[in-house]
Amino acid sequence: MTVATHTLTWMAYVCPRRPDGIVTSDQIADSVNTNPVVIRRTLGTLRDAGLVASRRGVGAGWHLNRAPEDITLRDVYLAVEPDPLLALHAATPNRRCPIGAGIPPVLRDTYDRAEEAMKRELATVTIADVLRETTTTTPPQGRPNP
Repeated sequence: MTVATHTLTWMAYVCPRRPDGIVTSDQIADSVNTNPVVIRRTLGTLRDAGLVASRRGVGAGWHLNRAPEDITLRDVYLAVEPDPLLALHAATPNRRCPIGAGIPPVLRDTYDRAEEAMKRELATVTIADVLRETTTTTPPQGRPNP
C-alpha cells in the first residue's frame, strides 16, 4: 500500500512535467529506494486495477490512467491488498470447544466493520491530496528525479 501510494504520488508529480508523460520503473524505484522489480510488480497490480497504463516499444514506460484527483487511497488499497486486513485463524479452531466454535463469526464481523471504517477513511484522501501535502509540508532534500 505504501509503495503503491508513493509510486502514484511520484507519478502525479513527475508525469505532468514530461512532454510524453511517461516514466520508467527504474526512475520510480530511485524515489522509493527499492529494486525496479518491486516497482514493476506494483505497477502491474495498479494497471490491473486501471490506475496506471503502460506503453511498449520506443519511449516505453508508465503513466497515470486517471487524474490524481480521481484516485483515492481506497482505490489503491483495493488494488494492492487482496487479503482481508485482519485475518482469522490459519487453522480452523476446535469446533467442540465453545470458544473455538463461536469465535470465528464474532471476529469476522468485528474485523469486517473495522476494515469498512478504514476504507471509508481512505476514500476521503486522493493521490492529489497526498501530493499536495507532501510537497507543502516536506522541505526539499534535493531535486526529485524526473
